[in-house]
Amino acid sequence: MKHAILTAALAAGVVMPMSASATDLEVTHWWTSGGEAAAVKVLADNFNQTGNNWVDSAIAGSGSTANPIIISRIIGGNPMGATQMNTGRDAEELIKAGLMLDLTEVAEKENWREKVRPAKLLEACEFEGRIYCVPINIHSWQWMWLNRSVFEDNGIPVPTNWAELVAAAPKLREAGVTPLATGQPWQVDGIRNVMQVAIGGVDNYLAVNGDKDPDAVMSDENRAIWEAFAQAREMVDDAYSGRDWNVATNMVIQGDAAAQIMGDWAQGEFAQAGQEAGVDYDCLPGLGNTPVLDTGGDAFYFPKNSDPDITAAQLELASMLISPETQVEFNLVKGSLPVRGDVDLEAANACMKKGIEILANPDNVLPSTEQLLDSDTQGQITDLALEFFSSDMTVDEALEQQQSIIEQAM
Repeated sequence: MKHAILTAALAAGVVMPMSASATDLEVTHWWTSGGEAAAVKVLADNFNQTGNNWVDSAIAGSGSTANPIIISRIIGGNPMGATQMNTGRDAEELIKAGLMLDLTEVAEKENWREKVRPAKLLEACEFEGRIYCVPINIHSWQWMWLNRSVFEDNGIPVPTNWAELVAAAPKLREAGVTPLATGQPWQVDGIRNVMQVAIGGVDNYLAVNGDKDPDAVMSDENRAIWEAFAQAREMVDDAYSGRDWNVATNMVIQGDAAAQIMGDWAQGEFAQAGQEAGVDYDCLPGLGNTPVLDTGGDAFYFPKNSDPDITAAQLELASMLISPETQVEFNLVKGSLPVRGDVDLEAANACMKKGIEILANPDNVLPSTEQLLDSDTQGQITDLALEFFSSDMTVDEALEQQQSIIEQAM
């Protein structure tokens, strides 16, 4: 079995040695926006330099759309060569079923444990001490994006936190600007997820999602989260339902909306539009309240295959994804942060540098909800959040339902 390890030749533009035999490797993912497509091209081009062939198989939509398709194919005996999934527990059942390739050998050979930071990212790829995925980036939901001109042109100070955006909402409405852009259900759920830390604080977030403490659900801190979420449902436009996330981002870029709560992948769209961080747009980690980041992101998993050439190509891709050269090039385009702590990010923009500074302090790094809650519990809370956002459900009713869900969480 071959193990090709990429070197600095990628960054230097040196032609990589060709594999003994070129192998087509189908790769599934849900990166389909302009910025995401540019980032995928980085991965495909670098993998093709190994002598293999990246066969792109994009799935339109989000992870909630793509994951069932991906899982169904693997369970059904029609596996792809590699697939993007979120860093967390999404592939746990597939690993337990023995359907995913064990990457421990290549991980140990390349000292992933010493290079990946924060360590929780690689730990999320482990099951019973073995490694089954490659974390490729650090994505955090904990951001709010603002169009500076929208505020400046209307004589409104550019907000520095959530409360200031709420206060500016009436004047924005008068100017014909939607205060908060959002769209599909996962985006709405993401707003509440961000508020768990940004509004409720770190201790409450860990108590509810980590400790599964039903008493913490009824705390003042957790109540404040749902109250802020209620403010958010009054700040969106009537046509938000079903809107793609990148369309919502473009509303901010074009000035049709003032702000968007969205993960740092939104930066790829601002970059594609030629926008400059700190000049054309601002970014507020933790909604300007609690500047911490969760350690979510993307990882690649490799379903088992009986073809040894496919397996060899899978290991080459795994090695390439975590190489210093790919980590820098991919994440600069994607708007995310690299998983390696030993790479040079001098070219990072102002928002990326904010993220890097936050991650430099381990106390500012939190596990994502995907790492703390099983998929069933996540689904129940998502359903609750969506019902709340699209109805007149009260905060008290939401708290009671959330408490019941947490009491039964695994």
